[in-house]
Amino acid sequence: MIPLELMALILPAVGALLPWLFRRDPKLQGASTLIITVLLLITVIQLVRADETSRVTLGAITPTLEFALQVDSLGLLFALVASGLWILNSIYSLGYMHGVYGPRFEGEQRYWSCFSLAIVAAIGIAFSANLLTLFLFYELMTFSTWPLVTHSRSDEAKRSGRIYLGILVGSSTLFLLSAIIWTWVLTGTLEFEAGGFLAGSATAGQVSILIMLFCFGSAKCAIFPLHQWLPNAMVAPTPVSALLHAVAVVKAGVFTVLKISTSVIGADLMMSSWGAEVVAWTAAATILFASLVALTRQQLKARLAYSTIGQLNYIVLGAVVAFPAAIEGAALHIAMHAFGKITLFFAAGAIFVASGKTRIDQLAGIGKRMPWTMSAFLIGTLSVLGLPPLCGMWSKWLLAEGMIAAHQWAFLGALIISSLLSIAYLIPISVQAFFASETDGTSPHGEAPWACRIPLLVSAAACLLLFWWPGIFAQLAGMVR
Repeated sequence: MIPLELMALILPAVGALLPWLFRRDPKLQGASTLIITVLLLITVIQLVRADETSRVTLGAITPTLEFALQVDSLGLLFALVASGLWILNSIYSLGYMHGVYGPRFEGEQRYWSCFSLAIVAAIGIAFSANLLTLFLFYELMTFSTWPLVTHSRSDEAKRSGRIYLGILVGSSTLFLLSAIIWTWVLTGTLEFEAGGFLAGSATAGQVSILIMLFCFGSAKCAIFPLHQWLPNAMVAPTPVSALLHAVAVVKAGVFTVLKISTSVIGADLMMSSWGAEVVAWTAAATILFASLVALTRQQLKARLAYSTIGQLNYIVLGAVVAFPAAIEGAALHIAMHAFGKITLFFAAGAIFVASGKTRIDQLAGIGKRMPWTMSAFLIGTLSVLGLPPLCGMWSKWLLAEGMIAAHQWAFLGALIISSLLSIAYLIPISVQAFFASETDGTSPHGEAPWACRIPLLVSAAACLLLFWWPGIFAQLAGMVR
């Protein structure tokens, strides 16, 4: 019998082949993709419910250096987010891509195949047993999503693709891989261990440098000054933007930082390291910088992109402050931010499909014609802001509690100021959509197709439901140490 950990990799890998097998029948192609997404979620849920899991070895370089899978609570949380939201994003992609590009758009097979490969990478990262396996899937994530970023093949898309590859591959090769090799030299192992394994094998200076190499090498977390790939990647179709911001890519970055904090460095070393302090101050500065830049952006997706940069660095900050509540809040924010942010991107795409509008100053009165979409946008906004009764409140509450417990008042101030700035750049979008008068005659006649609306309504409903019942996400986050 195939182990569930391996099955979770095989299913999206099969999903990457199906678009080419069914290229003559778009309906069968779409149906088969949705079946694979559902089967993957069922598999991950089975892993969550399993009493124990096994180690699965995929290959080995030496007897002590293997490519292997091993499930833990943080990995299950990430896999549950990725597999669950993949279903919604696949349904949404059908409505968006067919609505914008037509039922048989150019590069259709490449689009669906790369989407599935990105989920292979996400599951591989989530279930990595060691740094070597994580690095392999981390790089697969970059190269499988690059064709999605450059999907339109326009000059702007090609330029953005070069920035995307340059920053992500450059940082992972120069910093992350160097840190992995150095860790191997110091300890003789790359195997993840609860509480970390670096203690006693490295000096305080070496630990600090390793922390900085690991964190800046995980540039998918969009920490300054390695954040520019993210706003440039907004040239991609909106379902890809949702994949980048909520489901896979950025979450792979912050997952890597959090995993290294808890399973390589260890909380005690992290809290006593000047390297962690450098990263923490950089993350806090990134949070404020991104919030200020978001205020200046009139393109809706660009504003959401800078919002994502700030929210990601909440997780980085929690990981390096490393107090228990901060770690728990950072882990929970992987899930809670995902549901809020994917709702915002789904709404942005629905607006574009229905009206062709992409700028915030074009949205006056649009809520009267697209009430479902803009209501979902408001719910996603309130969740990202961390206001009750939306799920984003719980992770932000824990992060704030962690900063207080650590007596990190400056970092707590950064979180509070960022939240106030977020109100300033997100709330006016909904206010003018519902209460301002329409300023032109090009408003849409109605909502986007149901294939676009259903996913955004489901994700918005999840933001409400997870406030009252954070359930398995809260349980898994509470087990991360």
